Amino acid sequence: MDSRFTDAQPNRPRLRSEWLETLGATLAEPEMQTLARFLRDEKARGKVVYPPGSEIFNALQLTPPQTVRVIILGQDPYHGPDQAHGLSFSVRKGVAVPPSLRNIFKELQRDLGIERPLHGCLNHWAEQGVLLLNSVLTVESGLAGSHQNLGWERFTDRVVATVRDGGKPAVFMLWGAHARKKAAALEGLAHCVLTAPHPSPLSAHRGFLGCGHFSKANEFLERCGRGAIDWSLPD
Repeated sequence: MDSRFTDAQPNRPRLRSEWLETLGATLAEPEMQTLARFLRDEKARGKVVYPPGSEIFNALQLTPPQTVRVIILGQDPYHGPDQAHGLSFSVRKGVAVPPSLRNIFKELQRDLGIERPLHGCLNHWAEQGVLLLNSVLTVESGLAGSHQNLGWERFTDRVVATVRDGGKPAVFMLWGAHARKKAAALEGLAHCVLTAPHPSPLSAHRGFLGCGHFSKANEFLERCGRGAIDWSLPD
């Protein structure tokens, strides 16, 4: 298998062994090899790509497959400086909370009464088994959607399938049209599939605000004996 996506050199993507067991064959496919070359060539031409290479698989690093209880599926990474760090909707501490994440916090407060956090870093969720996955894992600076249809969608389909077929009930939160494309592969299975418009200010008022996904997820997980998520974010 080509090591461009998986080696441990500085600023290169890293993928933990538990995910490699199921995703290694996908990474070795020609489409993914072409994607790896594309990313390498774009950077060689001076293009700025987010997130940094070492953080492309950050969601999979923080959340091993056997621990996944919830998947929150986004579209692609934030395309502004210092925002994307490999977790859908998340930004590091000290970075201004983007509008979509502000709406997520607004719904969280309405749904569960959790006060809005002082930061936008969602590592605490990831460490509890919330897989914060984007459909596309890279983006060119300033150009939303610029790395769509280059191969990432096939890879993230395999991530979703790994959780789907893992033998444990899970919650799939599919927000927005791109995320909802994954729903067809989940029909008729013993999982909880929750769909809503994207939390972007352009669409949140069409049904994301008021969706109650956080309480619904916890109710499902508790019924299945997998335990509720602590959706608060420590300072």
